[in-house]
Amino acid sequence: MDSSAHLLQQITESSAWQTLPQPVQVALFLGALTLVPATLVCTTAFTRILIVLAFVRRAVTSQDIPPNLVLIGLAMFLTWFVMAPVWETIEREALRPYLADELDGLSACQKSADILRDFLLRQTRRQDIALFLHLANLPEPEEPQHTPFRALIPAFIISELKTAFVMGFLIYLPFLLVDLVVASVLTGMGMVMMPPVMISAPFKLLLFVLADGWSLVARALSLSFG
Repeated sequence: MDSSAHLLQQITESSAWQTLPQPVQVALFLGALTLVPATLVCTTAFTRILIVLAFVRRAVTSQDIPPNLVLIGLAMFLTWFVMAPVWETIEREALRPYLADELDGLSACQKSADILRDFLLRQTRRQDIALFLHLANLPEPEEPQHTPFRALIPAFIISELKTAFVMGFLIYLPFLLVDLVVASVLTGMGMVMMPPVMISAPFKLLLFVLADGWSLVARALSLSFG
C-alpha cells in the first residue's frame, strides 16, 4: 500500500484529528481543497498542452490573440480529451465499486492512485525519476508501479516541461524561416529600418491558416500522449 494512503488513514483515524472541533476540521478540509487545482494541473496533460499552445501563439506573433481565457479553455478541454481514458478507468475500477459498496474508501483511493501512477509512469523519463529518487535518498523500486508519488510527480512535471519545450522549438522553426526570408528581402531592398516582424506577421498567419495549424497542433498534442 502506498505511503500516501497510509498517511491519509493515519490522519483521519488519529486521536488528534478526532479531538479537533468540527469547525476546525471543516476549515482544514477546505484548506486542503485549495491544493486540488494545483494537483490536477501537475498530474494531468494540462501543463504540456498549455505551454505548447502558448508557444504557438508566440510563434505566430499574434500578440494576445487568442486571449488567455480562450487558450486556457482550449487547454482544459484538450486535457479532458487526453485524460478521458484514465478517468474512465478510475470510474470503472474504483468509483463504481465504491458506490456499490464493493470497496471501502481507502481501497478505492488506492486503486485510483495506482491507475494515475500508470499514466504518470508512461509519460515520465526514467532519468528524471532516478534523479528525484537519488535526491530523496530513496531506494530504486523493484517494480515501476512501486515508485512513490513524492518522486514520481516532480519527475513527471519536469518531463512534461522538457517535452513541451521540444515541441515548442519544432513549432518555432517554420515561422523562424519566414522571418529570415522577410528580413533578407527587406535588406536586399535597402529597407533596413523597417521591422521585419511587421511584414512577416501576416505571412505567418497565412501559413498557419493554410496549414490548418490548430488541427495539426491538437493532433500532435493528442498523439504525444499515446
